[in-house]
Amino acid sequence: MKRDPVGLSAIAAWDNLTEAFHAAARGKRASAEVRAFATDLEGSLIALRRGLLDQAITPQPMESFWIRDPKRRLIHAPGFRDRVLHHAIMARVGPALERSLVFDTYACRKGKGALAAVRRCQHHARRHGVFVKSDIRGYFASIDHAVLRAQLTRRLKDRGVLALLDRIIESHAVTPGRGLPIGALTSQHFANLYLADLDRFLLETLRVGGMTRYMDDIVWWRDDPVEARADLAAVRAFAADHLRLEIKPSVQIGRAEAGVMFCGFRVRPGSLGLSRRRRQRYAAGRRRWEGAFGRGEIDARGLQAGYAATLAITAHADAAGWRREQLRREPVADAMAEV
Repeated sequence: MKRDPVGLSAIAAWDNLTEAFHAAARGKRASAEVRAFATDLEGSLIALRRGLLDQAITPQPMESFWIRDPKRRLIHAPGFRDRVLHHAIMARVGPALERSLVFDTYACRKGKGALAAVRRCQHHARRHGVFVKSDIRGYFASIDHAVLRAQLTRRLKDRGVLALLDRIIESHAVTPGRGLPIGALTSQHFANLYLADLDRFLLETLRVGGMTRYMDDIVWWRDDPVEARADLAAVRAFAADHLRLEIKPSVQIGRAEAGVMFCGFRVRPGSLGLSRRRRQRYAAGRRRWEGAFGRGEIDARGLQAGYAATLAITAHADAAGWRREQLRREPVADAMAEV
């Protein structure tokens, strides 16, 4: 593979930094750190540009906090200057990493996304009878810095760019030499790249019938369950030997008609069902908006807008019958009467 020659001067280009600022500030212009950066925007970008070209820029400390999505995750949020830096890097480095990915990888890519991944998964389910669903134990926390650096070196040529990415990678570790922070733009793209070799192992070495990956959630397809189990053994060995990762024990091998849970849907050849989590989110959304209407906090138009947002959770699934059943069991008037 020919390495991309993108250099620090391209990342530090004035138009690239300006666009990176606007991308990082989108939806957050009212925050104090964005306002502080934008107060002297030209000076802030000049300092960032100088730090890039002098190879003196280093990552700043990140804010950390827990979320439940649905399980608890520790998020590390970079400061605003570093968010601008990350957008500037990915605007120039991203295309080189993108070319390393197979078609069936769907996270962090323009024109892809979770819904496209679900549709592709269903496409494979219609063509093959057996699926294998797996994911990685503690994925972001387990990414090996040395392996990631080697992957980046195979794809990028400029030493200054590689040194900058090294500093970003080494600025965070869950255990020595391992781990990327959940919450950084660079982490999302690095983590997506990290499994590219596994994608190619499945498609080009094992020659599975089809595969779909969304970050570390992987589904591949066969017509023979014996071949599927053999694939799994080979994938476990490849992940451990080449990527220093562990496939979770809770791997699912099943028939396509039974459906596979993927990106919030139960994917069958002829239908898309809702996951338990989406059903729970729908019910919680109804309670929240109906409660607000019952307390007089919103009017009928606000309730209608809230319903639209709640229904969006179930969009794309074949869930009309399920929604009717929910309304029959808990009519709107009864739900508001309990407030």
